[in-house]
Amino acid sequence: MIVNIAAYHFADVDAPQALIDRLRPRAETLALRGTVLVAPEGINLFLAGGEAQIGTFLADLRADPRFAGIAVKYSRSETAPFARLKFKLKSEIITFRRDGADPLQGRAPAVAPADLARWIAQGCDDAGRRLVLLDTRNREEVRFGSFAGALTLPIDRFTDLPAAMAGHTAALADAAVVSFCTGGIRCEKAALWLCENGLPQTLQLDGGILGYFEQVGGLGYDGHCFVFDERVALAPDLRPLVDVPVPG
Repeated sequence: MIVNIAAYHFADVDAPQALIDRLRPRAETLALRGTVLVAPEGINLFLAGGEAQIGTFLADLRADPRFAGIAVKYSRSETAPFARLKFKLKSEIITFRRDGADPLQGRAPAVAPADLARWIAQGCDDAGRRLVLLDTRNREEVRFGSFAGALTLPIDRFTDLPAAMAGHTAALADAAVVSFCTGGIRCEKAALWLCENGLPQTLQLDGGILGYFEQVGGLGYDGHCFVFDERVALAPDLRPLVDVPVPG
């Protein structure tokens, strides 16, 4: 059985290439596959491998004080959904290109999966405000599934989100807005930007859809969650839509 992990962590990385040079040989030795993005603002990774090997890599990563608190989402498959291992040096671990969306200056307020499930069931947040779930993913991802009744946007890239939100701000002024995405990284930046641009009550779903599936299941969610590998999408019980060997 293959263990698949998705994780990101915002941290000040003053020498991102040096971090790549340290982590890549370790991942190669452990025969891991997937993609690791490193930038001055942190790390974003999607990896697959044996359970012990994944555990060893995470222990090594968390030994670095900058990444000691990295949160990881787990799923399993019969086969590895990545053909090879890639490390990439980027300017951002998720490209947004907007001021007022720097998690290194402080996280946006977050809602835990269990609390969001309760809000969905009761139809409002704990203050009685109507609940609006904001999908920050692109239209192709949304096609596979989303939270029922979520506000989805006709975007192809995350950088399109600010323009797409321009016509919605006034209508959301009285709502508890919860932004969400696959694993949390996009909704974290989106929530920060929205808090600075007319919707100060915006929250992020901690851990994104995958964290919600892992901790709560599929309450309030319709369909699958698209993932960026050969599994294509995951069901709320984290079973892959496709589970076939990837050519090496």
